[in-house]
Amino acid sequence: MDEITYKDHVSALLVGEYESDRGLVRDVFRKCGWRLFEERNGLRAMGWLKRNPVQVVISENPGAGAGWQRLLDDLRGLPEPPQLVVTSRMADDYLWAEVLNRGGYDVLPQPLDRDEVERVLAAAGRHYSAARGGLLRTSSAGTAA
Repeated sequence: MDEITYKDHVSALLVGEYESDRGLVRDVFRKCGWRLFEERNGLRAMGWLKRNPVQVVISENPGAGAGWQRLLDDLRGLPEPPQLVVTSRMADDYLWAEVLNRGGYDVLPQPLDRDEVERVLAAAGRHYSAARGGLLRTSSAGTAA
């Protein structure tokens, strides 16, 4: 059963390896009292998201292939698509424009900056909430970090 919470709460799925940034993301979520779920594999992430809705998906862009693009396309098939935030070591204006033009929410450069992560994810959660009348749905299933 889902619980309803208000706009200041963020529930997110972190998709990717995030070797050096995983601890920082976990710490931001702990500090803010938000819920973080993790899945290293994008295909398994979609299966998880079909059972456990979140407001934000954070996806690593390894710089090659269509990882985040395919994920974004798949997210659109969900009943309430979450906001997609792409992270990349090669973040530039081109990637940012591509993500926004395709319907993603934002791009964060790696290595991640704690304040920027908190600001962007809070804004993405508010954007999701505003589109749904001020309420957020968070799944009570799964394990939060």
